[in-house]
Amino acid sequence: MTEKKFYLTTPIFYPNAKLHMGHAYTTTLSDVLVRYHKLKKDKTYFLTGSDENTQKVVAAAKAAGQEPAVFLDGIVGNFKKLFAALDISYDQFIRTTDEQLHWPGAIALWNKLVAAGDLYKKEYEGLYCVGHEAFITEKELVDGLCPDHGTAPEHIKEENYFFRLSRYTEEIRNKIISDELRIVPATRKREILALLDEGLQDVSFSRPRHAASVGIPVPGDDSQVMYVWCDALSNYITALGYGRDDVLYQEFWQNNPDKMHVIGKDILRFHAAIWPGMLLSAGVPLPATILVHGFITSGGKKMSKTLGNVVDPEELLAEYGTDAVRYYLARHISPFEDGDLTREHFKDVYNADLANGLGNLASRIMQLAQTNLAEPVKVEWQPFPPEFQGAMEKFEINKAAEYVWSRIQSLDQQITETAPFKVIKTDPEKGKSLIANLVQELALIDLMLEPLLPQTSLKIIEAIMANQKPQNLFPRKD
Repeated sequence: MTEKKFYLTTPIFYPNAKLHMGHAYTTTLSDVLVRYHKLKKDKTYFLTGSDENTQKVVAAAKAAGQEPAVFLDGIVGNFKKLFAALDISYDQFIRTTDEQLHWPGAIALWNKLVAAGDLYKKEYEGLYCVGHEAFITEKELVDGLCPDHGTAPEHIKEENYFFRLSRYTEEIRNKIISDELRIVPATRKREILALLDEGLQDVSFSRPRHAASVGIPVPGDDSQVMYVWCDALSNYITALGYGRDDVLYQEFWQNNPDKMHVIGKDILRFHAAIWPGMLLSAGVPLPATILVHGFITSGGKKMSKTLGNVVDPEELLAEYGTDAVRYYLARHISPFEDGDLTREHFKDVYNADLANGLGNLASRIMQLAQTNLAEPVKVEWQPFPPEFQGAMEKFEINKAAEYVWSRIQSLDQQITETAPFKVIKTDPEKGKSLIANLVQELALIDLMLEPLLPQTSLKIIEAIMANQKPQNLFPRKD
């Protein structure tokens, strides 16, 4: 039987500031999916990283009074600390300033586009949004400002290399319609198809060196550096060795039907239009799936310092712990729509679902087992229930988590109805059998918890194997 492969990437994040709750959501959602595939015995590879060849980074470093390289190392270190606190099990963290691991592949991809006749040089005049690191059009502005960043774009006139993206409009459109390139959810698929119906425009692929102080030099033209697309988007294959030692590239991209990007809805066009066009031009296989999630609001509004409604993931992690944050993001944020998070709701959910729910259940069952069973229950391996597996396969992480908690509630009710703590006094053998059954069900729940709450899952299975009540998993917060 051929071993299945699963390759998943997050976007590479801008290291011009600390990561926010949206970044925490992207990486947690991705980690849940990767851990699920590992439990299915698939061979997985999980990539994340940072997009460092940008004007924003240079500006942020200057504002901090540091050299860009020193500034970047500090910010990237903080990225990795947050990912460690969230228990993100990535295999590689790619940095676009890495001249050994990233640059060779980006240069190789550029040369493929040249060979295909899809790069040409021309003078360009337009509006440039530093926040997006992208050129934007007048019709995208709201009252003259970028709607995402609230800043006025710069008016720029310069000579750049352009990519013939327009050449690939119909081919990309057909692949998305047929689901050869699957866009999830359907609302995002319709959104990108509407854009494709208008026809794609050629896109700027370089900046003059004097305008972009960092970046990969354009092959054969030192007056230019690569602009975002061939530099940043190519990380998904350069990290695997494209353009250098391509063993991982062959295994997880070239010959792998299950490769997936997890992105936020604000970068859909880049990943479902520009990136596929580049790959088609270069003769490189397309990703199989692009999962597009929404934003996290707070109190129904976009998080902002001005409104005072920013919820810092580091603060939640410090107060409630890794798995509490993972649980909220997995169950209470839909992968397909915008979700809301407030400190008040987080606390209510924590106490109800974790302290009084899962934590109390595991404690009750294992206290019964420790008190009444002479040895640990031999846990039998069971496959994932179809309800759980079905939800995970459709990327409905919140529904998978809801199913797990329905089993938790049912098991809690089963304890009340069967009352093994009473039965064991009058019929010891029957009581022991009831308790053993409870432990078996707890073990099945624990299996489903593993992708969602890996640290808690480990504590519960260790308690089952030792036939001991676990320490307080989720202390109640008053």
